[in-house]
Amino acid sequence: MSKMRAMLLESLAPIETNPLKLMEIDRHQIKRPNEILMKIDACGVCRSQLHGIEGDWKKYGIPPALPTVPGHEIVGTIIETGPKVTKFKVGQRAGISPLYGSCRECDYCRIGKEHLCDLAEVTGESLLGGYAEYITITEDFATSIPDSMESAYAAPLFCAGVTAYKAVMASEPERGKKTGIFGVGGVGHMAVEFAKINGCRVIGFARSKSHLDVAKKVGADNVIQYSSNQGEFLSSLKKEEGLLDSAIVFAPSESVTDAAINSVKKGGTIVLATFGNIPSFDVTQEKTVRGTLIGSRKDMADVVRIAAENDLKVIYRTFPLEQANQVLMQLKQSKIEARAVLIP
Repeated sequence: MSKMRAMLLESLAPIETNPLKLMEIDRHQIKRPNEILMKIDACGVCRSQLHGIEGDWKKYGIPPALPTVPGHEIVGTIIETGPKVTKFKVGQRAGISPLYGSCRECDYCRIGKEHLCDLAEVTGESLLGGYAEYITITEDFATSIPDSMESAYAAPLFCAGVTAYKAVMASEPERGKKTGIFGVGGVGHMAVEFAKINGCRVIGFARSKSHLDVAKKVGADNVIQYSSNQGEFLSSLKKEEGLLDSAIVFAPSESVTDAAINSVKKGGTIVLATFGNIPSFDVTQEKTVRGTLIGSRKDMADVVRIAAENDLKVIYRTFPLEQANQVLMQLKQSKIEARAVLIP
């Protein structure tokens, strides 16, 4: 059987110990008639992989089994198709999001919310992850990539992009609405842009100046440095902007979530796009707290289309596949400006 290079995780450990090992494993082969085989051109690096590798999300069942190959925002070139594939041809490019598959029969799948399916499969939580040279997937869960779009640019759209888009849409964006993005990094910088496309006034919040600069670069109307002293932070916000109509949280921190809830006016909406608890909630203010999770296949196709139509800025740096440990270390140390992309 043919082999491929992959960054394999055999045991959970701090990223400082270089737990991902470059190994030769069996190359994926088409096993179902509706599958495509892709040579991976680029795979984005997501902070969720860092949490999974270091064991932070073991309580959520992530990863479900070891060994595994991480990576769930993938763009590649199709090199082989199964006999029943009709949507793609050899030589075309396609992208794969965290949504690797679903049952296609439950209530969620029937209404186009297959990402909520109880049997949904997640890319990169098995050996079918993007930190490798090849991957297979059924044609219905792959998304076509326009010829005009570079693979390294497109890869972050397949998790960060769809997560940002879904979170913005969950905030019920409207022209002139004041929206705060808490955590302007790999996901948040795209949320700034999606909110701007929908006509919102957007305020970016981050601890570091570099991430505030990213927010400005992609069009935020204002940026305010986040402070763990909530009183000082809310005072600065009220002085510069007043209370928000909506807030979107990408920072996995209870204190940030609490500050976001308190930054929104009565009757406003807070969208949580990361794991975390809600420390306190005053029901008398009639605020809505809403969770959001990646997106459906339609959402993913919409993200690619909107990015192409609006020349969406995706801020990223590329690295060789074998530097995955070092890249994740930089991510942990907040040294990645926005998004990192591995090139096999």
